Amino acid sequence: MTKERYIEAVQKLKEWADAYYIDDNPLVTDEVYDKLYHEVVAYEKAHPEDIDPTSPTQRVGAVLKDGFQKAKHLSRMWSMEDVFNAEEFEAWMARIAKNFPNERYYVEPKFDGASLNLIYENGRLKQAITRGDGVEGEDVTNNARTIQSIRLEIAHQGLIEIRGEVLMTKQEFERINEEREKMGEPLFANPRNAAAGSLRQLDPKITAERKLIFQPWGVGVHDLPYTYLSEVMDYVYGLGFRQPPIRKVCQTVEEIEAIYDELRQMRDSLDVMLDGMVVKVDRLAVQEALGYTVKTPRWLVAYKFPAVEKQTRIKDIINQVGRTGVITPVAVLEPVEIEGVVVERATLHNFDEIERKDIRIGDMVIIIRSGDVIPKIIKVLEHFRTGNEQKVERPTACPACQSELLDEGALIKCQNLNCPARVVNSIIYFASKQCLNIEGLGEKIVEQLYHEGLVKQIEDLYRLSMEDLLKLEGFKEKKAKNLLNAIEKSKGVECWRFINGLGIEHIGEVASKKICETYGLEFMELSKEALMTLDGFGEEMAESFLEFMRVNRDKVARLLEIIQPKAPEKKVIVESPFTGKTVVLTGSMSKSRGEIKALLEEMGAKVTGSVSKKTDIVIYGEDAGSKYEKAKQLGVQLMREDEMWELIGER
Repeated sequence: MTKERYIEAVQKLKEWADAYYIDDNPLVTDEVYDKLYHEVVAYEKAHPEDIDPTSPTQRVGAVLKDGFQKAKHLSRMWSMEDVFNAEEFEAWMARIAKNFPNERYYVEPKFDGASLNLIYENGRLKQAITRGDGVEGEDVTNNARTIQSIRLEIAHQGLIEIRGEVLMTKQEFERINEEREKMGEPLFANPRNAAAGSLRQLDPKITAERKLIFQPWGVGVHDLPYTYLSEVMDYVYGLGFRQPPIRKVCQTVEEIEAIYDELRQMRDSLDVMLDGMVVKVDRLAVQEALGYTVKTPRWLVAYKFPAVEKQTRIKDIINQVGRTGVITPVAVLEPVEIEGVVVERATLHNFDEIERKDIRIGDMVIIIRSGDVIPKIIKVLEHFRTGNEQKVERPTACPACQSELLDEGALIKCQNLNCPARVVNSIIYFASKQCLNIEGLGEKIVEQLYHEGLVKQIEDLYRLSMEDLLKLEGFKEKKAKNLLNAIEKSKGVECWRFINGLGIEHIGEVASKKICETYGLEFMELSKEALMTLDGFGEEMAESFLEFMRVNRDKVARLLEIIQPKAPEKKVIVESPFTGKTVVLTGSMSKSRGEIKALLEEMGAKVTGSVSKKTDIVIYGEDAGSKYEKAKQLGVQLMREDEMWELIGER
């Protein structure tokens, strides 16, 4: 093979791969493809200096990794709000229409896979990062390069994040599970789990063997000059990425519902899993104006398909005590399989729910499980009753500590702060991965430590000794040493992990990060007004945080002294006309909103998402919406984007 023939062969292989993996239209048989592929491999071995980095042979990595490095997304990957029926969807549309009555919407399928962020710089794939917590994920670039429908190069200069879902076909899922069964390995529960597991293989060759698919659904950082998201996605698919079976721009509920019905009908015939559709406000400037809650964008919603229903019988109803003291009734079921998952329990939420549905022990019921939602009982099949079913009484004593319960109607609570179940659950949560991440301190060990009297509250973890642990059943020197090291390692964790680990009602990971990013380690001194300035915070969240700090102030202070969490690094503030000002951005601008926000914060501004009397300046670009109008009503200073650049001294 000559060099010229090699260049032609590489181009031909890429065309054939595109036809097979992206267009679902094979141009040649596997035999013909494989023959040319091996000819190219032979040439590259003989002439390594001529290897084209985009050659299909370069997709299969040969380097085994010990683990994946963490990597930050250039812009956050958000979660989505879910709606499950027409009423919930129409309520979401009504909220949008209240301020933006004649908007159009971009509609596409919601694929059930593993989210992935691809970063391209000057046309080359630079990095592939799993979703992770939305801010930081795992660098799986070597594995992503093995996925044929991921472009190694694109016709785009500059920086762009292309986001999508890594999927596995139903056929490939069955093939892999057959192989695993023969090898005596545990089976994957569903194609989504199989896709996620395949993407995170330490050996890229295994990923390459599993025929994964990348399906784009959006972008992160970019410099595209478009007005609408649908135009952005036209551009992305024009770069050679796989297109979804349906994507449309709509304006009415009726149009969107028609596409929903169409997707439901084609759901089973598709080769990949769908669990709903996604509806997004199409105009980018309106997306920016609507903004975000602490977890989700306000401008998009996942309209989920009806959950899969199954019939089973309630064997028992047990009461669980959560870390906040709330008693939750749980139905113990005769095991039933739903989409690859064996379900044995279902939440009953509260005792009002049991009374309303007249749920009894021994009843035949219909349960649903939608995606990752905890299974729940939706209907009691009364015609199956024999008369032997038992009514469920509202508990009056805590099942864990026997204390008298406070019955508030919908909620029944154990008020005993020293209740074993409350204490154990709070310690388990504190040590969990999303909090202080104390490796090896799982549920069983926490229960063992508690019942042996070694740990009665969180701070007792930090007083444990080798001698204490070696007295416990199942503990040898190595296990004890590893646990003590993990506890010690948790000292000095990020501030947000510490706050999250306290288990304050309504204050989760995202809210904890907001508090720490803005106020650092001064969080114990915050006022309601200070908390309410944080994006996405409402009165309920602020009141919950303040009440927890009032009741547990001494305990939190002692934990702070022991753990010494670290505050986020403070940015060096450059004095400017924006120093100390509260600023809101609105409209379409020459740079991304995130870039401008970061720049203003470096200059001492506090950039918030909503306009109020406390706002000093509203900076606006083209198509400024409701925030601009509200600023005019309140007499807040309005500043054009070009005026901002003049003040900064940067054009």
